[in-house]
Amino acid sequence: MLALAKHFMIRGIRVPYQAALLCVLVVWSLYFIRTEHLDDRLYFWMKTHWNSAQWHDKSVWLPAYRVEVDAKVVPGIANNLSGLSFDPDRDLLWAVTNGPNLLLAMSLDGDVVGRYPLEGFHDVEAVSYLGDGMVAVVEERRQNIVPIRLPLTDAGRLAGDRTLHRHHYQGLQLALGKEDNKGFEGLAYDLKGDRLYVAKERDPRQLLEITGIRQSLDSAFSLQVKDLSEAVRDKVFATDLSSVVFDQRSGHLVLLSDESKLLIEMTDQGQVVSFRSLHGGSAGLHEGIPQAEGVTLDDQGRLYLISEPNLFYRFDRS
Repeated sequence: MLALAKHFMIRGIRVPYQAALLCVLVVWSLYFIRTEHLDDRLYFWMKTHWNSAQWHDKSVWLPAYRVEVDAKVVPGIANNLSGLSFDPDRDLLWAVTNGPNLLLAMSLDGDVVGRYPLEGFHDVEAVSYLGDGMVAVVEERRQNIVPIRLPLTDAGRLAGDRTLHRHHYQGLQLALGKEDNKGFEGLAYDLKGDRLYVAKERDPRQLLEITGIRQSLDSAFSLQVKDLSEAVRDKVFATDLSSVVFDQRSGHLVLLSDESKLLIEMTDQGQVVSFRSLHGGSAGLHEGIPQAEGVTLDDQGRLYLISEPNLFYRFDRS
């Protein structure tokens, strides 16, 4: 009986217990490495560091970033902080929450300086500044992109807190699957090229480039949609896409993954340039970022990130 207990029967063949256990561990290890993209991380870590001289001075170059403001609790926000975008005209940040639906103006230190209820909006998840006093927000489940004229005074400053009503604004719907909680999570706008990038979280991960948003808003209707999802599937070693930002200085995209705790920089042609882990100990972080939901870059190259429920981070390039 003891001898028999030391063996497993697989298709009539007696296999030693130790060998069977080793096989299970090997299969599990290979599965873990593949699902967590650890092999891809190693490959791109070597590739980006071999090419660091080529990219260091003409890219975002994420390995150089270190945290300056680490997990600051955003005052007055209890939960659901999501989406982030830099406004160069007012030198502030725009963010949203989806419970309740709010558009938030934030200082570069992570303090809320204006809050605007989004009445009639549904499941708002992302925001991006379009220039000329406008932002676009995403209704995730309905897959709507809604441009909004910001509440500003005649002098271009923030108006007092006021409610913005959904029926005042038209939207662009991109029905690319069933309505669920795995829809559009990220928005990024190229101010110079009039290109809006839209990231779908997962199942499947998608990245779309929509050209002509502002031109169409100014009455010259000319929209073009380009699907960049193949580059994401082949090159972006992350399990989801939580947010995206377009860097005006380099012309590169930075993609954020909450599940993989990663920032990944890529060209608009799909070439991965650099990446940065968001686990504890990386970039000087005291602890890993719990649920990263929004990322943006300012005109000085500083990187900002927010995490649910209400945490704010700022990184600078050392």
